Amino acid sequence: MEIATNGKPIESVWDFPRPPRLERIEWRVRVVHAGAAVVDAPHAIRILETSQPPAYYVAAEFVDFGLLEPSEFRTLCEWKGVAEYTDIVVGDERVVDAGWTYPAPTESNEAISGHWAFYAQKVDECWIDDERVTSNEGSFYGGWVTANVTGPFKGAPGTSHW
Repeated sequence: MEIATNGKPIESVWDFPRPPRLERIEWRVRVVHAGAAVVDAPHAIRILETSQPPAYYVAAEFVDFGLLEPSEFRTLCEWKGVAEYTDIVVGDERVVDAGWTYPAPTESNEAISGHWAFYAQKVDECWIDDERVTSNEGSFYGGWVTANVTGPFKGAPGTSHW
């Protein structure tokens, strides 16, 4: 098994399943924006789905709701159900639709009920343990790219037909 620089096994998103698989991880997950800690969680659930970097869902107890304001935006996922979005507000700065949750996910995804995920492409910093992650290209998928996750990734312009 090949190990990446972050100490985790190398994974190709093309080996991830469809429908997606939920996996609890014991890695520290942080989201920081404008110097404020939006999330600091000792563990999370990651969703592994073909062609996409993992999305990380943290329990509500690790989210600073004083920095969030509900959004009217909603999306529908064929696997997880209806997602509700939130803005992050730090001082005078607002990041629109920066995070989402599935308040009533489908039965096969019940484990993420009450959990929140955030777009790495919309906030200043996202971390897995001591590794600062990058985002997948595009604005639709909320995947987090770490040293051990390889693509190509769906989401960039021209990839919608994959």
